[in-house]
Amino acid sequence: MGLITGILGLPLAPLRGTIAIGEQVLHQAEEAFYDPAVIKRQLESVERMHEEGALSDAEAEWWEETLLERLIEGTERDRT
Repeated sequence: MGLITGILGLPLAPLRGTIAIGEQVLHQAEEAFYDPAVIKRQLESVERMHEEGALSDAEAEWWEETLLERLIEGTERDRT
């Protein structure tokens, strides 16, 4: 980066920093969202709530399908 480019780009530095922070927050959120241990705990919670009668069969099935899809997607993301 040249001197002129550096000087002219200086006003954009806060924006670049904000974007970098946003990317890090997104990365951390995705890591937590696709974490197999978290998904397993959520599946266990769905099963427990279904057994207690807090979730109907249809609701429990929907949650299980959603969580399993997330687990599969997270596994595929890890491969790339």
